[in-house]
Amino acid sequence: MAASASLSLPKHTLPSLLPPTKSSLLLSPSFLPKSSSHSQFHGLKLSSPSYSSSSSSSSSVKTTFIFAKVNKGQVPPNFSLKDQNGRNVSLSKFKGKPVVVYFYPADETPGCTKQACAFRDSYEKFKKAGAEVVGISGDDPSSHKAFATKYRLPYTLLSDEGNRVRKDWGVPADLFGTLPGRQTYVLDKKGVVQLIYNNQFQPEKHIDETLKLLQSI
Repeated sequence: MAASASLSLPKHTLPSLLPPTKSSLLLSPSFLPKSSSHSQFHGLKLSSPSYSSSSSSSSSVKTTFIFAKVNKGQVPPNFSLKDQNGRNVSLSKFKGKPVVVYFYPADETPGCTKQACAFRDSYEKFKKAGAEVVGISGDDPSSHKAFATKYRLPYTLLSDEGNRVRKDWGVPADLFGTLPGRQTYVLDKKGVVQLIYNNQFQPEKHIDETLKLLQSI
């Protein structure tokens, strides 16, 4: 009679032989996003989240946003763009007086219209402070002309078709990079940036913040 054979299994528990579940990966600290700094979703800057895996074979996945190239205390790159009347206007033209340069997403959108009209309503206060106001978006000069005429805007609108200047200045996008950002710069008489203000959802606050600074310098 043949001898009976016995089978001895390694002393492993069943869960240790199974691959990690999806839920366990999501809860693992190595799969959680690193903490971000400076979120400007509601007036605070959005930083790029980073995800990493503890596995040596996995590569990290990163989402990249545009970060500011122009900072406070710097002289921003010069530019020459067409205004609403088709004339070339250079930033250097305004040297010798403070200038407020505000980038906005587009003509005729609700937030941009509100912001443009708020600058219009406070324009005399800006003039009293000796400052010029310049709005910049990617719309063409004819769009700017219609926008300025409709809302009686007394200041300069410049056409940054292709968003070249926006990229040169490093104006951050909003809504996870899907919408051109709303950002305001205040330059002093020497062309040095004294304030950078970003708030996509409260456009009228750009006027308040810039006037506060202009009235203090």
